[in-house]
Amino acid sequence: MITHLSHATIWVTDQEVAHDFYVHKLGFEVRMDDDSEGFRWLTVGPPQQKDLELILMPLTPSPMMSEDVVSQMKSLLEKGAMGAGVFRVDDCRAAYASLKERGVVFKGEPEERPYGTEALLVDPFGNWFSMVQPRGATS
Repeated sequence: MITHLSHATIWVTDQEVAHDFYVHKLGFEVRMDDDSEGFRWLTVGPPQQKDLELILMPLTPSPMMSEDVVSQMKSLLEKGAMGAGVFRVDDCRAAYASLKERGVVFKGEPEERPYGTEALLVDPFGNWFSMVQPRGATS
């Protein structure tokens, strides 16, 4: 049986830009950075969640993805159509202020939702994430 999710893919068009954003702006740690056989395997994750690695996967043609598909995926990224997940935070408003100060782009200010306080952030490629302080979580 499946026990947990260990890796998730975030599509990027520049791994150096992705490294800078996820490590220096979001505060993630590098879990793996290996450039062997002409392919860079770069993963990051939140310091408090050791069992999850986000693969910062370059959007380039490969045996698994044709040039046409890469072009379509890049177009979707540029249009902001790629929601990539949810980041849980203890205090959404404080995280919003801190990340905004570091240059992270948000789609708007934090708002109250039925499930908690939420703000939507965008990476340099167009992937967007919901950043949520669950209802009932203390700040």
